[in-house]
Amino acid sequence: MGFGKFQALVLVYAGMGWVAQSMELNLLLFVGPLVVIPSLSWRWLLAFTALPCFLLLPFFGITPESPRYLCAQNRMSDATLVLERISKTNQEALPPGILTYNHGIEVDHNAPTCEIDHLLPVKEKKCTDDNAMSSKSGSVAALRSLLSRNLRRSTLLLWFVFYANTFAYYGLVLLTSQLSDANRSCASGLRYVKSEQDASLYKDTFITSLAEFPGLIVSAVLVEWLGRKATMWCLLFTCCGFLGPLVFHQTELWTTALLFGARACAMGSFTVLCLYAPEVYPTSICSTGVGIATAIGRIGGIVCPLVAVGMLRSCHQMEAIVVFEVVLCLAAIACMLFPVETKGRDMN
Repeated sequence: MGFGKFQALVLVYAGMGWVAQSMELNLLLFVGPLVVIPSLSWRWLLAFTALPCFLLLPFFGITPESPRYLCAQNRMSDATLVLERISKTNQEALPPGILTYNHGIEVDHNAPTCEIDHLLPVKEKKCTDDNAMSSKSGSVAALRSLLSRNLRRSTLLLWFVFYANTFAYYGLVLLTSQLSDANRSCASGLRYVKSEQDASLYKDTFITSLAEFPGLIVSAVLVEWLGRKATMWCLLFTCCGFLGPLVFHQTELWTTALLFGARACAMGSFTVLCLYAPEVYPTSICSTGVGIATAIGRIGGIVCPLVAVGMLRSCHQMEAIVVFEVVLCLAAIACMLFPVETKGRDMN
C-alpha cells in the first residue's frame, strides 16, 4: 500500500527518532565525561538521558487512533470522527454511505490487498459485543494468527530480519570505537589497551552518526521506485559491501568512511523494515506482530556486543566482520523471500 507523495515524509518522520537517539548519545559522549560525571555521577547522566522521553507525552493525547482499529473494537462512531478529520485535512469528501466493518475474512496474500479488514461505505449493519475479544484471549488469538498458515512465512522472516537489522545497526555503532582501539592495541602486540585518543574517537563517532541522514533520504527515494523488499535487500547487500574491506586493517580515515556508508545503509534498511512490517499484518494483529518482531530484534542488540566488542578486543577483527557480513547477507536473502510486496497496494 503506497503512501504516494507523502512516502518520503513518512520515512523521514519514522527515522528521525533513530537520528535523535544517535545525536543524544553523541552529545552525551562529549558532555558526559567532561561535565556531568566529574561534578555529579553516572546516575545523573543516566537521568539526563531519560529527560527527552517526557517531551513525547503531550503528543500521545493529540495523535489520532487508527480507524481500522476502532472498527475492530466496534467503535464505529469514533472511527467516523477520525475519518471526517482526515477528509477535512485533505479537503476531500468522504464516500457516501455509512461506515461498516467486515469480520472473519481469511488472509490471502495473493489478493489485491494484504489486509483482511475492509471498510465499506454501504448500508450500516449491527455490530455486537460478541465480536470483541477479551485482552487475554485476544493476545493468544493474535499470536496464533501470526503463526497461522497464511502468515507463518512472513512472521518468521520478519523476526529474523528484525534481529539481523538490530544486530547490524548497534554493531556498527560499537565498531566505530572498537575498530580504532583494536587496530592500535593489536598492532602493539597487547591484548587490549584503553585508547587515550578520546577526541579522535568522539569525532569519528559523531561523523558516522551523521550517516543516518543520507540513509533516510536514500531509502525515501528508493522505496517507491524499487519497492519495499528490493529496497531492503539492496541496502543490506550494499552495507555488506562497505563492511567487506574492514576484514583487513584500514587507516582511520578509510575506517570512518566505510562505517559511514555501512551505517547509512543499515539505517535506511531498518526504516523501510519498520514501515513494511505494519503493512504486512492485518489491523487486528498488527500491533502484536510488530511488537513481537521488535522485541526479537532487541535480542540482536543484546548479542552484538559479544561480536563487536568481545571478538575485536581479542584481536579477531576478520572473524568479527565476517559474522556481520553473514548476518547481513542472510537478512538480505530473507527480504527477497518475503511473500508480500506492499508497494502500491490499496488499503481497500
